[in-house]
Amino acid sequence: MQNDKTTLKDLSFYTSGEGGVFQLIDYTVTQAGKEMLRRHIQTPPTSFEDLIALQDAIRFLALNPEQWTATISNGTLVMLEKFFESADHAGAAPRGISLTIGAFFEKLFNRNQYSFTQFTISHLSDFLTGCRELTQILTLRDVPDKLRSTLQEMKDELEGQRLTEQVISVDKTTSYKELARLSYQARRELKNPVYRLLHHYAKLDSWHSLAVATVSNAWIFPQLQPSFPICMQAEGLYHPLLTAPVAYKVDFSEEHNFLVLTGANMSGKTTFMRTLGVTALLAHLGMGVPASNFRISFLEGIITNMHVEDNLIMGESYFFAEVQRIKHTAQKLLQPKPHLVLMDELFKGTNVHDAYECTKAVVEGLLCHNRHIMVLSTHLYEVAQQFSHRKDIIFNYFVTDMSDQGSYTFSYEVKEGISNDRIGYRILQKEGVLDLLQRDAPQP
Repeated sequence: MQNDKTTLKDLSFYTSGEGGVFQLIDYTVTQAGKEMLRRHIQTPPTSFEDLIALQDAIRFLALNPEQWTATISNGTLVMLEKFFESADHAGAAPRGISLTIGAFFEKLFNRNQYSFTQFTISHLSDFLTGCRELTQILTLRDVPDKLRSTLQEMKDELEGQRLTEQVISVDKTTSYKELARLSYQARRELKNPVYRLLHHYAKLDSWHSLAVATVSNAWIFPQLQPSFPICMQAEGLYHPLLTAPVAYKVDFSEEHNFLVLTGANMSGKTTFMRTLGVTALLAHLGMGVPASNFRISFLEGIITNMHVEDNLIMGESYFFAEVQRIKHTAQKLLQPKPHLVLMDELFKGTNVHDAYECTKAVVEGLLCHNRHIMVLSTHLYEVAQQFSHRKDIIFNYFVTDMSDQGSYTFSYEVKEGISNDRIGYRILQKEGVLDLLQRDAPQP
């Protein structure tokens, strides 16, 4: 699956503060694991087979939480980085009487170096011990192939180094003489093997994070299907960031791959589309999704047209930026594999007549691409009415409850059909905007 920065931003996957989707799934132990998780989100598995293998690995970790090691911490990895950075500056190997007398003088006159040697070898020992603990998973039954492969590579690294056992056996009683010897040898013999182990551990840390997030949020693992025939079916689907969400039911297929959403502003159209995008992405990360049932075909990518920005430096208008994003979408739709396309209120940067003509033309073009799952929200009800005769289009709307007194409430429920709710004027009245504008300003 391919996801660009615009899509991740439109889906609110990352936020500058707390509350983004990333915070919900980030249970990584280390910074290296967190960075690996970020890369995984940007470049999920590129084939259906790889995704199935990854889901099996994450599901196994979710079902066996007691197998994870608590020996490795972020501080462990930070100290290892400092330890191996100092390898290029270390002097000759300690030997002879300097090791016996040196321990006393190091502790007396160079306490920082003495403590650094003790501390770093201790962390190296913890890291190797933690990696060994993880490889014990290999002794269990039915370990998925993808997980087994990574753990076997870790095990091979551990068994291929003669210093491993000596470093793991370090404890508080180990003499400074032995620590100094191990420090010197480890920096020369274990640097590359440990860096490879760090890479394997970071990968496992990111997978474990997705497993923990699935369990902690009480999400379910989706049913993954090959790319064709396209499908996206869900019950009890909800946005994971909402505290009291309204659940959705969706049913996309080759015969019904295009959904047109109507409804008043603030009624829930954008949240609905973000829910589809977020859950599709979570499914393609190999983890669970917020739904009671979820089935989806393997997608090539997610494309969003939601919050386009103009470019003042290049002199591009908002409308031109919208056109460029639609052009990008059209190029992606020429690819043979399916995409999820989410379009929210197209052509907001032009007048109503132009917006109607442009949206109508785009919809006509999109209907030629039935290999993709597409959702369009619009407040231009005339566009929806223009295509109301099409049996291959799903028409849904969000309910707005309006009273005779002019007040309104949103239930965020989705119903079949096309809405004609128009509450913009009521909102102006309710917020007192018109009253403010009609008041006379005080005389200076």
